[in-house]
Amino acid sequence: MSLRLGQNQRMGDEIETWDLWYPGPGATGLPFARARLKAGDAGDRLLVHAAPQVLQVTVRDQAGTPVASGEKLERHQPGPMSFLVRRGAIVTLEDGWPTERDLGRVVILPGGEAYNQNRA
Repeated sequence: MSLRLGQNQRMGDEIETWDLWYPGPGATGLPFARARLKAGDAGDRLLVHAAPQVLQVTVRDQAGTPVASGEKLERHQPGPMSFLVRRGAIVTLEDGWPTERDLGRVVILPGGEAYNQNRA
């Protein structure tokens, strides 16, 4: 996959598609969630609820061009919440439970619904 390294300006109103894939089951895996978010709402850190043990993530810009990704992102702790952290073109997964600092972060639910309590 070719990424536009350093070219994504991540404008606040630009729509990004966060595609989360469960690579384990079946011949090619299963889709877990696909959410369309304003880049400014997603920021560099968002939550994913009830993620499978392993995820593959691709973030695409409005034109469908991949701008960030993470492969074989593994959960290491039980619990329903994980963080997807974006640093440039790289997405990583961090285990953890949200704290008060995370109020207002976007939460991606299985199937792709994205929830931001500040915009509800």
